[in-house]
Amino acid sequence: MFRPIYILIFKILGWKVTGSLPPHEKKFIIAVAPHTSNWDFPLGLAARSILRIQKAQFLGKSQLFKPPFGWFFRALGGHPVERTTSHDMVEQVVKIFDRHNEFILAVAPEGTRKKVEKLRTGFYYIAKGAHVPIVPVGFDFKRKEVSVSQPIYPSDNIEGDMEKILSFYRTITGRNAELGLS
Repeated sequence: MFRPIYILIFKILGWKVTGSLPPHEKKFIIAVAPHTSNWDFPLGLAARSILRIQKAQFLGKSQLFKPPFGWFFRALGGHPVERTTSHDMVEQVVKIFDRHNEFILAVAPEGTRKKVEKLRTGFYYIAKGAHVPIVPVGFDFKRKEVSVSQPIYPSDNIEGDMEKILSFYRTITGRNAELGLS
């Protein structure tokens, strides 16, 4: 419904989307990085609409889902997660994938907007456990581009797979470049 509006906004602001999502996959993880700004969320909503993936779900810190705006984040496809304690989140999310014929999950693999030295690995283990590919996506504020990379299918070589993912993100400049991945 909002797709034409988002396309117009992208055009006016000089943004574009490059690459495409895997056309035959019904389940996958969209890993968006670097996550350096609150502007990543509205940009992600626009890109989600432009790419025609309205059913993409996301995980968010539980504080976002409290009144008065909790209903809004749920309506957008959000699922609250408690980040302060371990609740075997990987297994919980794998079970969500197992229960659905179609499920797309968007995550920020850094888990924060702060500077990190490496990505968290939960998204990787979710993809491996659910037998779904990871599609790296970057919000490049320098080039005004949402870049969609080729899917990566988790193997038994996590170091090699993570290096492929990181090599893509190293080409992306987040809104706050100093917080990006090195």
